[in-house]
Amino acid sequence: MFATINHKGKTYKTDLSQPLDISIPMRASEQSVRAWYVDPMRIEPVRMGDWVGEVKQGGSVNFRNIFFNPHGHGTHTECVGHISNEDYSINQELKTFFFIAEVVTVLPEQRDDGDFVITKTILENVLDGKRPEALVIRTLSNSPAKLTANYSNTNPPYINAEAMQFIIGSGIDHLLLDMPSVDKEVDGGKLAAHKTFWEYPENTQAHRTITEMIYVPNTVYDGPYLLNLQFAPFENDASPSKPVLYRIIV
Repeated sequence: MFATINHKGKTYKTDLSQPLDISIPMRASEQSVRAWYVDPMRIEPVRMGDWVGEVKQGGSVNFRNIFFNPHGHGTHTECVGHISNEDYSINQELKTFFFIAEVVTVLPEQRDDGDFVITKTILENVLDGKRPEALVIRTLSNSPAKLTANYSNTNPPYINAEAMQFIIGSGIDHLLLDMPSVDKEVDGGKLAAHKTFWEYPENTQAHRTITEMIYVPNTVYDGPYLLNLQFAPFENDASPSKPVLYRIIV
């Protein structure tokens, strides 16, 4: 289904019948992606006396409770409420859901301390002057192991504050990354990249979002896309999300 979209004074063509889902499904399994030392998410049937909400167990319907942490159990989108003293809800701050995005692939730089970091120089090279609304970062190596990884206590790659300053200076309001955080796993609570991105607390930019733990398959090439950023409408700082890309037809 081909569509012509007018967005901020420009016209784009895309095929809405060819979505590219870059979210990671949430599963009640040891093999489901997770981070931040959380146990696997749980999905359990409701039990009330002799009644059970599981058709396989004799119930009339499937009626289940789900126990999860949006930051620790899969793809999620967060707002400045993740780091702020004030209450901000992703459901209140994100009110439009289509953006022009640039997909880039980066090889994080290994520092002397062993950390792998996405730097300003790396992003300058891959963006090459482009100023998209949203930036989708795929890190190398990019194996399907990202779909089932337990990132806890692994010190994954992250973005340093200088690179994040470059990101916002490039006009990017929505950042998507295939790691569990834009910041170092253990940084003593500094959260330098998060604070730089949202300019918190001096000049808070509450309209900006960060989406973490995506997976961009190798079949999705670098370049411009239409991004549909979907999420469940929780009144919370973060929510499970489903970012979907559509190729822009030149």
